[in-house]
Amino acid sequence: MLSRCLRRKLRTNGTFKLQESRWTWLQFDQEMDEKPVKVLVCGDVEGKLGALFNRVQSIQKKTGHFDLLLCVGEFFAATPEAEEEWQRYKSGEKKAPIHTYILGAGSPETAEKFPGADGCELADNITYLGRRGVFAGVSGLQIAYVSGREATREPAPAHCFASKDLAELLAPLIGGAKFRGVDILLTSQWPEEVWRFANKPEVDTKSCGSGALANVADKLKPRYHFAALEGIHYERLPYRNHIVLQENAQHVTRFIALASVNNPAKKKYLYAFNIVPMKTMEPSELVKQPQDVTESPYRRVAKDRDGALKSGTSLAAEEEPSTQFFFDLNSGRGRKRPHEGDRSRRKPPREHPLPPGECWFCLASPQVEKHLVVSIGTHCYLALAKGGLNAGHVLILPIGHYRSTVELAAEVLQEMEKYKAALRSFYKSRGERCVLFERNFRSQHLQLQVVPVPLDCCASDDIKEAFMLQAQEQQMELAEIPRHSDLKQIAPPGTPYFYVELDSGEKLFYRIQRNFPLQFGREVLASEALLNVPTRADWKECKQSRADEEEACARLREAFQPYDFAWDD
Repeated sequence: MLSRCLRRKLRTNGTFKLQESRWTWLQFDQEMDEKPVKVLVCGDVEGKLGALFNRVQSIQKKTGHFDLLLCVGEFFAATPEAEEEWQRYKSGEKKAPIHTYILGAGSPETAEKFPGADGCELADNITYLGRRGVFAGVSGLQIAYVSGREATREPAPAHCFASKDLAELLAPLIGGAKFRGVDILLTSQWPEEVWRFANKPEVDTKSCGSGALANVADKLKPRYHFAALEGIHYERLPYRNHIVLQENAQHVTRFIALASVNNPAKKKYLYAFNIVPMKTMEPSELVKQPQDVTESPYRRVAKDRDGALKSGTSLAAEEEPSTQFFFDLNSGRGRKRPHEGDRSRRKPPREHPLPPGECWFCLASPQVEKHLVVSIGTHCYLALAKGGLNAGHVLILPIGHYRSTVELAAEVLQEMEKYKAALRSFYKSRGERCVLFERNFRSQHLQLQVVPVPLDCCASDDIKEAFMLQAQEQQMELAEIPRHSDLKQIAPPGTPYFYVELDSGEKLFYRIQRNFPLQFGREVLASEALLNVPTRADWKECKQSRADEEEACARLREAFQPYDFAWDD
């Protein structure tokens, strides 16, 4: 028997097909065009219907009519005041000013407000979507949804979803050869580790999120994913749904969590956007990648039912123990220092990539000047810069042969970040801030330059301004990129670039087109506005004798040792 909301849609929108199932799927037989759908999304309403709808009406007066309102998280509240307000809408005394679609209960206290797992109209213009399903409106917009929290026992309580619910949601969708994803995914709960590779939210990341929903999000590939229940507003950087250079380009996903209505901290609880349904978009437009896109956070956490990892980086590879290269700085000879424990049960270490020819910076190369080495980790090493801008100028280099940061293996990049953090702490203890820059142009081996600048010399804004002004004078467009962006997402391997990272977390990037001044980074820092050592802009003019270099390196090595994590391994 059709519910009241379905009967009304039949009268007002022409013919439709209803696929009978435990989940609801409405598909209207109308011609679709590329007209955007105006959507509002709200976080936890918690019974504050008057406050929500007053705000919606205010927005619509300013920006025009919206097509629908989607509510994630807890819509009801178990208080007498909330119940009294709800009865006004249920009885018809009041009416929602917009077509409103809500998810089910997120707690036992509100479960009784919903008649069951199937969707239905609860009041005029307020429709309960159901426990899980896919809703496709007149425009062709496809919205998948999962209500409640992940069940921890069987049978699942009324406010929870079970694994069979997710299986029944996914099966008819991802089984088709033409499936590319859904436009919107609504879940009450967050997916587990959605913040991976991106900006961290202000939540307890150890307990927040559902692993099952992470798997759903990974398979459904929504263009937008909304969730609530955590009481905060969080917008993750967009992430891609394909592996670069291994799979065809696909659209990106934007995850957005919303706070509760009228929260005292005034955190964002309403999100407005326009969206053209995926089905009506040109593929070239759909797969456009924003500059700050990251890898998918679910590559590692999404698993099949048998526990095997899906495509992407495997945990086995990431957790594989490696043998650390330990350089005996007294004897000048290298030796291997294995990890403790039963080595017979460990996998053989991954070998460092070798250069195609001679390289002055591969640590195993006979050309490398080992007397400049300050510290050696498992995958990277620290060396005093030859002809440095000052006594603390160092280089972070990979032990194996890599041309740039964007080509680094995950474990190498991770250790490079550890060296960055150690150097920042070291310089801070000396009253200095550090500037990092990399030039991936006419260079054979990655050299991440790290230069300390005295705190009383200039501020971070002064350093940023100096780089921007010098770039303008050279007719180069040095752009600021998002702080949490991954350089690998902006510059694919093989792209020549210049990159700066300030102690404030700000990042500057320039995609090198043709000629580029090789000493640009040094010239900016050596300028009168910053270090005021213009004669040291060219390293070749700052050469020291080997004895002086050995003495300078020994002093720096001793000073840095309390911050050197490699000594703890």
